[in-house]
Amino acid sequence: MRRALFLTLVVFGVPAAAFGQAAASDSQTLQALLTEVRELRQDLRTSLARMQSGQILLSRLQTQQAAVTHASEHLDDSRSKGADAQTHQQHLTADVKQLEDALSVEENLVQRRELQDRLSHSKSELEDFTRIAQQFQAAEIEGEQRLRAEQDKFNALETQLDELVKKLGNSSEQSGSVRR
Repeated sequence: MRRALFLTLVVFGVPAAAFGQAAASDSQTLQALLTEVRELRQDLRTSLARMQSGQILLSRLQTQQAAVTHASEHLDDSRSKGADAQTHQQHLTADVKQLEDALSVEENLVQRRELQDRLSHSKSELEDFTRIAQQFQAAEIEGEQRLRAEQDKFNALETQLDELVKKLGNSSEQSGSVRR
């Protein structure tokens, strides 16, 4: 009878004790897996948020690049028109000088009146082009300031994007080293 009792304890007792140990081990494993899944979920959320920020920054960067390009084209246009106005102004200045020289030596009254009319017209046109050249010069200065401001905005966005890329690189390195 002792043998039977011993055999019953061995048959039913040993597996029950082993089952209890396995349950504790399984519980710890499940808890560790659950913790890791939560960490992975948090890492995924963080990565998605950074990627969305990166996409927004890239979109803003493209928009700002277009603004820089537009400001640059506007500046180039102002410079070109200003240079044309100055060139025309120089030609008119030379014409006025020639007309004044011709008027100073002309003795024929009809010719003098004609030269005076042409001189008056040239001086009026010279004043107009002087004013136009000054306007283009002011537009050029304004264009340079606008271009500089747009480039500063572009550079700030590039800096933000660079920082985000560094954060993404650092977080992926940290995630890789933590899980190894």
